Amino acid sequence: MRILVTGGAGFIGSHVVDAYIAAGHHVAIVDNLASGRRENLNPHATFYEVDIRDAELLAEVFARETPDVVNHHAAQIDVGRSVREPLYDADVNILGTLNVLECARAQQARTGAPVHVIGISSAAVYGPPEALPVDETHPLRPLSPYGASKVALELYFNVYRATHGLRTTILRYANVYGPRQDPHGEAGVVAIFVGRMLDGVAPVIHGTGEQTRDFIYVGDCARANLLAAEAEDAGPGPYNVSTGEETTVARLAALVQELSGFKGEIGRGPERLGDIFRNVSDNARARQAFGWAPEVDLREGLTRTIAYFREGA
Repeated sequence: MRILVTGGAGFIGSHVVDAYIAAGHHVAIVDNLASGRRENLNPHATFYEVDIRDAELLAEVFARETPDVVNHHAAQIDVGRSVREPLYDADVNILGTLNVLECARAQQARTGAPVHVIGISSAAVYGPPEALPVDETHPLRPLSPYGASKVALELYFNVYRATHGLRTTILRYANVYGPRQDPHGEAGVVAIFVGRMLDGVAPVIHGTGEQTRDFIYVGDCARANLLAAEAEDAGPGPYNVSTGEETTVARLAALVQELSGFKGEIGRGPERLGDIFRNVSDNARARQAFGWAPEVDLREGLTRTIAYFREGA
């Protein structure tokens, strides 16, 4: 298949590109390198340094590549920035997504060949859980503009499927971690803990440490994207991409400390306002729809992540 990956130089997107190429597919990448990195680019992929907000340039890429599958990972992912700059968040995550969908729709109308668009959403769409584990029928009550923009992405995907006949699939990620994640700025807690402990600096647990999250290894996310693309019809979803297992932040810190060899004390800080206390997602729907299941447990995933950071990445 010919596959176009937006955000393919980013943390998760680059792993998705690697999975597609390893499976023998032809891959092109669209990324403006705002948060993606050139060193993440797979040398066997064709790279276009294009912003998804530039409708004209994006259309030129589609015309040249004529993808069978479009995997849409490009996004503004900083929750804090979405609160500070909601218009920027919407510009990238909503208007940028519409450009991608419009290009896919135009290509399908022009060529008559079906286009499958895989959209990446987030467990942030759920907001505070009513019950655990959270499944895909849970009400959508996001607490940030970022979460709201992901709800909008899902709604637009459904509209384009119903109105224009695009084949669409939506994946909702839990807390993704692994190699290539940036430990600085708006990073996941795993990358922050690993980066600080390897630097000999004590990480800080905010609140009691009994908060829970569902930590999914990036390689398992990449495989979900591969299986969804290769399935005869994965269906529209949405599908939770998660482990279905709760891990406390205190347990995470203890594991990273053990595996990294950090000898210091773990710091403690005040509880952060707005933090959801417990969260874990049910993944049964993805298992049933296209045979995906997580394969890398937390200990193994952390071991791989720590090894990557130790190598000076």
